[in-house]
Order: sequence, then C-alpha cells, then structure tokens
Amino acid sequence: MRTQHQQEQAIIEKIRALPPERVAEVEDFVDFLRMRGDDRRLTRAATKLSEDAFQKIWDNPDDAEYDQL
Repeated sequence: MRTQHQQEQAIIEKIRALPPERVAEVEDFVDFLRMRGDDRRLTRAATKLSEDAFQKIWDNPDDAEYDQL
C-alpha cells in the first residue's frame, strides 16, 4: 500500500504529463471536489442548527400518530 506522499507524487507526475488544457480541466475538477465538500459541511451545519426549531414543530401530540408509521 502506498503512502499518501507516494500517492501525491504519482498524481503530480501524471498531471505533469498532461497537455496544458487537460491540466486546466484537472484543476477545475479539484476545485469542484473541494466546493462539494464545503457544500456538504455547510448543509450538515445548517441541518444541525435547525434541529431545535424543527423539533418543536415535529414533536407534538397531533403528529404523534405519524411517528408510529
């Protein structure tokens, strides 16, 4: 199994072998992956922050029947 450093070096070598327009595509893809991770963290944080507010709405006697479904 390769170490993280070895994996990074292998990726760098592959990128260096690409033509410039492909390197730009790789950079765009890496940016996309980073933004997707940021978006997921933001979504999780927003969900966590809204739990208390929604708990008051969801946890009531009128809706208790639905909890049994």
